[in-house]
Amino acid sequence: MVNGSTRLSAQDWALAALKAIADGGLAAVAVEPLARTLGVTKGSFYAHYRNRDELIAAALAEWVRSHGEGGLAEFAAIADPAQRLRELLTAVVQAVQPLAPSVHLSLLGDRNDPRVSDAVRQVNRARLELLARTYRELGLPPDRAESRARVAYAAILGLLHLAQTDPDAPHSAVLTDEATAVFLPS
Repeated sequence: MVNGSTRLSAQDWALAALKAIADGGLAAVAVEPLARTLGVTKGSFYAHYRNRDELIAAALAEWVRSHGEGGLAEFAAIADPAQRLRELLTAVVQAVQPLAPSVHLSLLGDRNDPRVSDAVRQVNRARLELLARTYRELGLPPDRAESRARVAYAAILGLLHLAQTDPDAPHSAVLTDEATAVFLPS
């Protein structure tokens, strides 16, 4: 909720829409409930967007920006590929919280929507490219680097999926150690 003197930005609305998507997919993005959640009137929404579709487009663009190439920039900048992979795996595993909603997993339920499939494709591509580059720099041949990247990424998505339903997941430090042991070539 915001107080009466706070003016919401278009990004505030996009972030609120992302939270709604994480909780219930695209169907959960509705102006009136979001306005109530944010503690403002629908007029605040219309100051930034003409309609719900524009808000969804902005929310998906924000997700691509923050979880695709832009969100990976700090990891991509790590020169040592082993350290890069270790830090990436650590960040991912620590971000996975038991029973926490996930934008990525929720979007998969709307994967037939062209806007969603494009956003998911962009995020997947950025993540897979960084992982494949890292594995190439660790000495794997290009074909194996791409395959290893896909398996590692599938495991990451699997952890997200399990966290949706498993309140008894092991502590993230244990999972980080296991992920590093499995996915960091010795």
